[in-house]
Amino acid sequence: MIQRFIELGEGYSDLYELMETARANRHRLMHLMAIHTKINDKDVSSLIVVLKPTNPGDFQALYICREGIPNPHTLKNKRFDMFNELADELDKTIIQFDAKPSTMFAEKELYYQHLIGILRLNHYIPPLQ
Repeated sequence: MIQRFIELGEGYSDLYELMETARANRHRLMHLMAIHTKINDKDVSSLIVVLKPTNPGDFQALYICREGIPNPHTLKNKRFDMFNELADELDKTIIQFDAKPSTMFAEKELYYQHLIGILRLNHYIPPLQ
């Protein structure tokens, strides 16, 4: 199985694309997630849409708006409220947790591998086969 993050942006206008991706793929929607972190003393969040693996092909897409949305636990914001409304609309609960920021990794791909490891260990996505 191939599991890959597909970065749409940091959550400004691309947040609408993330939300439409979830709506258009509601039959494949597995999870909605928010990963919280701190970058340069700013509390930020990444929003993620996790789809079920394709069949055939075993490709699992994880669409992400990376670290551009204020953490809703420290600063209430409309963008996270919209994601919350999406979760209600699609009858999903947003899975939330804290993680290291992408700035701690030499390359963005290493950061995404780190997140995939966390998601596998917590059984949010299937293990490597």
